[in-house]
Amino acid sequence: MDVIHHAVWVSDMEETLDFYVDELGLEKTNEFVSGDGARNVYVAGESDVEIQFKHEPDRDVDSDADGPFDHVAIAVDDVDAELERLVENGSATLVRGPLDSEGAGARVAFIEDPAGYGIELVAEFD
Repeated sequence: MDVIHHAVWVSDMEETLDFYVDELGLEKTNEFVSGDGARNVYVAGESDVEIQFKHEPDRDVDSDADGPFDHVAIAVDDVDAELERLVENGSATLVRGPLDSEGAGARVAFIEDPAGYGIELVAEFD
């Protein structure tokens, strides 16, 4: 397993990209609109770890009770098998999935860890 990205909500996608891409020099690696309508843009530096920025025009990130944190993504070989193992032994709670995400190019499932933090299990399509 490996950490592949960290996802955060942003209130202004263009301002965020101006800073991370234009000012810091990170590269935009992927962009899509997810099934929930959120715009998702990924940026990365020289390593394989990415930052995923999420934006919905009507979402007030500053007053959202959950704050800007959305999830940490972890690469797995088999989403279904990991999900079954984690949920069956009671160490995680299923939130959504498993499902095939064409935008992400992967099979994914969203769970909560024991503290309630969001974790995305990701198995990239071959």
